[in-house]
Amino acid sequence: MSQSLSQLFVHIIFHVKRNSCLIRPREKDELYAYMGSIIKDNDSIPIIINGVGDHIHILCVMSKNITLAKLVEEIKRHSSRWIKTKDTYYLNFAWQAGYGAFSISPSLHEKTKRYIENQEQHHTKMTFEEEYLLFLKEYGIDYNEKYLWTD
Repeated sequence: MSQSLSQLFVHIIFHVKRNSCLIRPREKDELYAYMGSIIKDNDSIPIIINGVGDHIHILCVMSKNITLAKLVEEIKRHSSRWIKTKDTYYLNFAWQAGYGAFSISPSLHEKTKRYIENQEQHHTKMTFEEEYLLFLKEYGIDYNEKYLWTD
């Protein structure tokens, strides 16, 4: 085969480090747009980015030319640098070291998109920790809870 083709939908989740500096509502749309530009700069396609003050959800189509770890590193590194320029409130802003990433089948694309769109409503009923544990269990990912919530 002379051509490499792929369509990899991935749902990425990551958290603010130690809840020390939450994302304020007034910056979130601009932050999400900036993250979308980072994803595009890495030859991937952002579908939706949303979250609440303490964490972010991203649904994107990953490029065949980048690893998941590198894509997440680029998003976190550049967005962290960028948000620190917005206001002195963010001077100590940082993302937690880890992340969760889950493959999404094309048949679940719309359901996942709606889930991410409704983050504010969803988190009136469930904490980030409860949500994240449900994802890990749903995907059958082994984990040690001792290491989930530390940096």
